[in-house]
Amino acid sequence: MSRLWSRLGARTAAVALLSVGVAGGFYLGEDRETQQQGLTEQVSVEVDRADFAYQRERQSAHQVKFAQQRAAEYQAKLRAAQAAKEAAERARKAEAAAASRKRERDAANAPAKPYDGPIPASCEEYSGNRKTGCAMMIGAGFGIAEFPCLEKLWNKESGWNHKAANSSSGAYGIPQALPGSKMGTVASDWRTNPATQIKWGLGYIKGRYKTPCGAWGYFQNNGHY
Repeated sequence: MSRLWSRLGARTAAVALLSVGVAGGFYLGEDRETQQQGLTEQVSVEVDRADFAYQRERQSAHQVKFAQQRAAEYQAKLRAAQAAKEAAERARKAEAAAASRKRERDAANAPAKPYDGPIPASCEEYSGNRKTGCAMMIGAGFGIAEFPCLEKLWNKESGWNHKAANSSSGAYGIPQALPGSKMGTVASDWRTNPATQIKWGLGYIKGRYKTPCGAWGYFQNNGHY
């Protein structure tokens, strides 16, 4: 329709030009047929010009539309790529978090690693409260092979310090009895006497875990005994 109107417009302009010529006496000195032929050619030229301009305008508009479409497609691809990247990152983090939780569960549920280190030849290899504890442990009926477990257990709990006090929980002494006053069942000097604390601690371990290594194994899995 636009193309048709462009041709009609060019023809209308040519006819108007012819009318002006007639009104001004343009034909007075020339042959009418020759003049008519020239005017027809002029009209044809104008129509071709209009058609060329129309086609060029259509082509330009098409190129603009095509460029806009390509730009929109490119932006859509960029957004899709970014969304995919973000989704992959979320999935990676979720997978890493799940793997971390699984490792924690596996570690918590794993059986305690038995002590497989060196066994002391005698209690003489130790000093201070550790030496006292070693001798009292053997006196309580445990073999020397159990002492490395006891040494590790109470090293974690108190560092074998008979004055170690946990201000938040109230645990006290070498075995970190909770409350510390429990050790009063052995002797009233439970606050200051390492032997009193060790005797109570060995009785607690024997009654609940059978052996020092049993208590150490429980501690490894639970962080307390």
